[in-house]
Amino acid sequence: MKKNSGFVREHAGSVQEKLSLSLRSRIALYYTIATAILLALVFTLVFFTVERVVYSHFDDELDREVSEIIRAQPPGTPGLRHFNLSDDDHRTDEADDHEHRKPHDGKVKGEDDDEEFLQLVGSEGKIIARSANLAGNTLAFQSGRKEKRYHLAAAGRIAVRQVQVPLTGTDGKIEGYLLAAVPVRDAVTILGDLKQVLLVSYPAIILTLFILTRVIAGRSIRPVEEVIAAAEKITRENLDSRIPLPRNHDELRRLSVTINSLLERLQDAFQREKQFTSDASHELKTPLASLKGTLEVLVRKPREREHYEERILFCLKELDRMTRLIDQLLMLTRFESSGMTALMEPVDIALHIREAIARMHSDAGRKNIPISFEGPQSCMVSADPAMLDMIFENILSNALKYSPPESTVAVTLSGGSGSLLCTFADNGMGIPEEKLSRIFERFYRVDESRSSGTGGSGLGLAIVKKLADLQHITVSVRSRTDCGTMVELRFPVT
Repeated sequence: MKKNSGFVREHAGSVQEKLSLSLRSRIALYYTIATAILLALVFTLVFFTVERVVYSHFDDELDREVSEIIRAQPPGTPGLRHFNLSDDDHRTDEADDHEHRKPHDGKVKGEDDDEEFLQLVGSEGKIIARSANLAGNTLAFQSGRKEKRYHLAAAGRIAVRQVQVPLTGTDGKIEGYLLAAVPVRDAVTILGDLKQVLLVSYPAIILTLFILTRVIAGRSIRPVEEVIAAAEKITRENLDSRIPLPRNHDELRRLSVTINSLLERLQDAFQREKQFTSDASHELKTPLASLKGTLEVLVRKPREREHYEERILFCLKELDRMTRLIDQLLMLTRFESSGMTALMEPVDIALHIREAIARMHSDAGRKNIPISFEGPQSCMVSADPAMLDMIFENILSNALKYSPPESTVAVTLSGGSGSLLCTFADNGMGIPEEKLSRIFERFYRVDESRSSGTGGSGLGLAIVKKLADLQHITVSVRSRTDCGTMVELRFPVT
C-alpha cells in the first residue's frame, strides 16, 4: 500500500511538473488574457456603437415621417377613422377585407423600395387603417404603451425599424396609435457582416497575439537564461567564478550584481570555514602529537620518579589546553546558532568587573602584574550576567598573556552621553595597525609569538565579539606596536 501511494505521489509530481508552464508561456498567457478581455470590450463597444448610430438615422427618418403625417391632418378631424395616412394611398379596415381574403406570398409591396409603412390602430388594438404597400401584412402592435417607442420588427418577410406613437384627443386621452416603419434589410445585413467579421477576427487576433508575445517574452528573458546557465556552472570548486553583467542597466543587471555579491559572501564564508577547520585540526593535532611523543618516550625504558611526574604534569597541561580549546569551540558553535539569545537584565557592571579581577588574581600574581580598577562603586546597565563575566575574563586573560612580567593592566569605567565606556589597557607587545581589522577572527594570531606557547588559541576575542554583539555592546580595539593595547566596551545606557 505504501509503495502504491509513493508511486502515485511521484507520478502526480511528474505530471504536475510537465503541466507547469515556462516563464515565457506564463507571460504570454497572462498578457493575452488581459488583452483578450480588453479587446472583447472594445469589439462589443464598437458593434453596439455602430448599431446605435445606424438605427438612430432610421429613428430620425421615422420621426420626420410621423411629424409630416400629423401636421398634414386637417384641423378638427373627427375620430381616427377619418385620419389620412397619406394623400392618396390608404385603406380602412373594411376596405381591406377583400384583400385579406386574397391569397398572397407574404411579400409586401414596398420590399424593394425605400418606402415607409404606416398603420393606424385604435386604443383597443384594432387596425383602423394602413398603407397600401403593406400588402395585407400588419405592423407589430404593443398594447398598453403610453410613450413613443422604437424597436425592430418584421413586416412580412422584411425587417423594419418601427415606431409606435400614441395619438391623444382634445381631452388628453389616448384614442389610438400611429405605427410607422422603414425597411432596414441593408442595415441588418451590414451589422450581421460586421458581427461576423468581429467574431472571426477575434480568435485569430488572440492567437496571433499569444504567439508574438511568447516570442517577444522569450527574447526578453534570454538574459535570465544566460544568468541561470552561468549560475549552474558555479560549484564549490570554482566559487571565484562570477556571472557576466548584462549591458543594459536594468533589473537583470541588478539581479546579476546581487547574485555576484551573494557568491562573494559565500566564497568568503567558505574560505573562513575551510580555514577554521584547518586551524582547529592544527590546534588539536599539536597537543595530541606532543602527548603521543611524550608517552612514547616514557615507555621506552624505566625513568626516575621525578621524570615521570614532570612528564605527566606536562601531559596534563596539554590536556587542559585541549579541553579549553574544545570548550571554546563548542561555545562559539552555540553562540552562532540562531537559538542563542542574551538574557538581558539590570546588572551592576562595576561589581562584575571587580569580581572578574578577583578571579584573575592568581594568573596576574604569577607574572607579578597588578590589575587596577578606576570607576564608580556601582553602575547599572542592561546585560546578560554570564556573558558579561565571560567577556571580562577573556579580555583580562589576553591582557595578562601578552603583557611582560611586572607591567600593569588598568580597567577604567566612565560615563558619557547616552553610553557607558569600559576600557582595558595593558603594556604588552601591541598589535600592528594593519592587522587590527582581523583580530576578531577565529584562530587569527598576529604573529608566531602569539602562539600556543602563551597558552592562547586565537578564539578569545572571537568569543568576546560574538557575546558583545548579542548584547548590543560595541567593541573596539586601539593598539600600537610595543606600546600596549586598549580594548573598549561601549554599553548603551537604559
